[in-house]
Amino acid sequence: MELKSNEEKITRAMLISVDTGDFDAEASLEELFELVKSAGAEPVISVCQKLAKPESATFVGSGKLLEIKEASKANEIDLLVFDSELTPSQIKNIESETEIRVIDRTMLILDIFALRAKSKEGKLQVELAQLKYLLPRLTGKGIEMSRLGGGIGTRGPGETKLETDRRHIRKRMESLKEQLNDVEKHRNRLRTRREKEGVVTVAIVGYTNAGKSTLMNLLTDAGVLAQDKLFATLDPTSRALKLPQGNTVMLIDTVGLIRRLPHHLVEAFKSTLEEAANSDIILNVCDASSEEARVHMQVTKDLLYELGCGDTPIITVFNKCDLLQEDMLLPLGENCVRISAKYNRGIPELLNAIESNLPVKKIRAVFLIPFSKGGLSAEIRKNGTVFSEEYLSDGIRTDALVDKKTYALLEQYKID
Repeated sequence: MELKSNEEKITRAMLISVDTGDFDAEASLEELFELVKSAGAEPVISVCQKLAKPESATFVGSGKLLEIKEASKANEIDLLVFDSELTPSQIKNIESETEIRVIDRTMLILDIFALRAKSKEGKLQVELAQLKYLLPRLTGKGIEMSRLGGGIGTRGPGETKLETDRRHIRKRMESLKEQLNDVEKHRNRLRTRREKEGVVTVAIVGYTNAGKSTLMNLLTDAGVLAQDKLFATLDPTSRALKLPQGNTVMLIDTVGLIRRLPHHLVEAFKSTLEEAANSDIILNVCDASSEEARVHMQVTKDLLYELGCGDTPIITVFNKCDLLQEDMLLPLGENCVRISAKYNRGIPELLNAIESNLPVKKIRAVFLIPFSKGGLSAEIRKNGTVFSEEYLSDGIRTDALVDKKTYALLEQYKID
């Protein structure tokens, strides 16, 4: 956060966008407003210029840049935040002309990620993403390098890391990749164990600030940070959830999504998002009170499609319905529910929807396997989980959890 003492004032930011018609500039600028607030700064004014394409030297036109300079002085602006990724030369030229520190959308998101990451994996992913972004920008020592002294856009790798040569940066990146590979192997082992034990996983995904963490806390008392800020949750959290009919599933909270999330940031956090890709059921949580609700739903669906989740049951969860009048509610389609996680409304309907989408993956039963069919015991150990095994006079009494294929082989020996 920027406010560190009574003497230090909050950073005052100007938001700047160029509308080329390639995306909804107004909606993106509104999102940038929320991102800046989440980073701990105060968005004071915003400027948007329509151009066929951004200026190569200064991103905005020369006349607009002069307006920005004058408006910055009049409003005591400390920071210029651009709603697109800037080149190193653009940052240098803008800072030289305005004498104000400049960051772009990617730097801002990286800064929020660095602020939110708590787990070892989250911190490793953030630092790797930061170094990938900063590597081609390690030139010059103007205002763009003095940002290392503090402020928004400076969290993460320290001065010594950024000022060393590229070879050292690349070496650090390789080390981070190796550490992340080790963490991923550990997660894969846990996932394999869950699958072997027949644990059903339900991933909560959706646009950032849709109320995913509030829902997670309501259902499982997980104690996940739930704030009205973008990217309040960065690290995945898993908790057991018991459903009304007695089934237990593993509920997983994931990092929130935003439109125009830089590609290399998606890549950096793909391992976290893979928790959703490998889950049995997906809850697509959407802020029903947002004017952009349909867009947010589509952003999430597109990413889920990219992750290969086309065959996974997806339950659309319209959250924050307490903020809407009855005639303002979005129509419910198949596998859709309306809830208010804040006020504990609609939860029975949500739990029923989860229950109705449960896959029949494994079956627990007791079998009496003849000694002559000892190969079946080996099959159970290979593909299932054995809870108890007792050698009797007429065979092996085995209490086990097996998949449907193995169950078909054993069904004639079932005794309980």
